[in-house]
Amino acid sequence: MPRTRPADHPADRSADRSRRRLRRAAAASAVTVALLAGLAPAANAAGQGPLPASAPATDRHLDRAQLQAKLKAFQEAGVYGAFSAVRDGRERFDGAAGLADVSTGRPARPDLQHRVGSVTKTFTAVAVLQQSAKGRIDLDRPAGDYVPELLPGERGRKVTVRMLLNHTSGINDYILDAFPSLQKGTTDSLDDQRLRTVEPAELIGYGVARPQLFEPGTDWSYSNTNYLLLGEVLRKVTGQDPERLITQDVIRRAGLRNTYFPGTDPYIRGAHPRMYENFYGLIDPPRDYSVYNMTWVGTAGALVSTPQDLNTFYRALLTGDLLPQRQLDQMRTTVDVKNKEGAVVMGYGLGIYTLDTPCGPAWGHDGAVWGAGTWALSSPDGTRQFAVGHNLMKYQRPNADGTAFDPHPADAALVEYRDQALCGTTAPRTPDPAGKDRGADRGVEAPAPAIPAAPRALPPAGPALPVPLAAPVR
Repeated sequence: MPRTRPADHPADRSADRSRRRLRRAAAASAVTVALLAGLAPAANAAGQGPLPASAPATDRHLDRAQLQAKLKAFQEAGVYGAFSAVRDGRERFDGAAGLADVSTGRPARPDLQHRVGSVTKTFTAVAVLQQSAKGRIDLDRPAGDYVPELLPGERGRKVTVRMLLNHTSGINDYILDAFPSLQKGTTDSLDDQRLRTVEPAELIGYGVARPQLFEPGTDWSYSNTNYLLLGEVLRKVTGQDPERLITQDVIRRAGLRNTYFPGTDPYIRGAHPRMYENFYGLIDPPRDYSVYNMTWVGTAGALVSTPQDLNTFYRALLTGDLLPQRQLDQMRTTVDVKNKEGAVVMGYGLGIYTLDTPCGPAWGHDGAVWGAGTWALSSPDGTRQFAVGHNLMKYQRPNADGTAFDPHPADAALVEYRDQALCGTTAPRTPDPAGKDRGADRGVEAPAPAIPAAPRALPPAGPALPVPLAAPVR
C-alpha cells in the first residue's frame, strides 16, 4: 500500500493531470450518475474468455488458506483494508487483511460494521414485495397512483412500481444535484454536506426534474431516485416510516444483529473501519468519510451491516424465509443489462441481480458510498455465499483522454477472490432456479472499475453493473 501524503502537501504533476482529466470529463457531462450511484464489483476480469462449462464436483470444503491469501492479495493490490465472510453450508470463513485505520495502524477484522450502500436496495425491494404479497401494492400499477405528489402527470401514469424496482423507469438520478460541485469536477460538496439532513421528497424532486432518460419500460438505467420513491410508496401504503418498516419486516425477520438504518446519526455504532474516498485522484490523499449523515440516500443506500449479516440475509431471502415463492420468483425475473458494445453482462431483477461465475450464476448486489465498497453474492440456492467490504473507494484512474478507466490490479484481484469464495476449485455449477443458466457459454466483461450501479461514471463506464469498486451510492 503506497504511503499517503499529508493533506496539505502540494499535488504532484501526475495528480494535476488526473484532476484535469476528471474535470474535463465532468465539464463534458461524462460524469454520469452511476459514478455517483454505485456499481457492482466487476463481473469478470477484463478480456477473460468464455467461462468454463463447469467445475469439478469432488469436494465442497472451503480452502481457508487460499481464501485468506486471495483476500490479502486484493488488499495489497490497492485498498487499505478488506474484511469478508464466506459460507458453504455450515462451513464458514471469516477473514480480514490490511488496516481499518491508516493513521493509527488499527488492523481490519472480519466483523466490522460498514456502510453497505446499494445492497440496501435488496432490503427495500423485499419490503415492497412483502406488501405486494399482502395485496397492498400492485407491481404493475402506476407508481403515481401511490405517490402522485412526487411523480405527477403522464410520467406518474406510465412508470409502474415494477419499473422502479428493476430500474426501467427512465427516471434520472438525483446525486449530481444533491452534490452540485461534482458537476464542476470538484468534490467540495462532499465535505459541505457531511452533517446535512435532507428529506426524500427533496432528493426525489431533483431526479424527477431532470430529463427523462427514455420511455418508461423500454430500457435500463440505474437510478437511486427509483428506490427513494419506493420508500415513499411504502410510507403511503403502510402509514409507517419506511426505514422502520424495513427494520421490522426484513432485518429483524432475517435475524440480523448488526444491520440498521442510522437515520440522521452520522456515526456508526459499533466497531468499524475508517472509510477513505480517493475519487479517482481528486481527493489526494484519500479522506475519511466514516462520519456522515446518510439521509442523502435513505432507502436507496443508507444501511450499515457486516459481511456475516449480509450472508445471513441473502441466505434467508434465497431459501424463501422472507418472501412467498411467487414474490421470490418475480424478484428473480430479470432484464438484461448491456455494456456499450451491446453484450449482456448481467441480469437485474427487483432489487437483486445475477451474473456469471466459473461455477454458474450468482445472485446478490453490491454497494458503494463515499469511502466504502461492498459486494455480496450467493449461489442460487443460498448455500455458497460471500460478502466483502473494503475501505478505499475510487482508487482507479481515467485514461489519458478521460474516456474510460485504466485497468486496476485491485479490481482483478477482487474478482479472483470472489471466484475462490463462490467456486474454489471444487464447487459444482449450480443450476439457476429462476430460469436459464445465464451466460454459461458467454464471457462476461468487467464493469467499469469504480462505479456503483447503473452506467453512470466519470468516463463513460460500462453498464451500470453493480460493483463495489466504484462510485458513491449503489
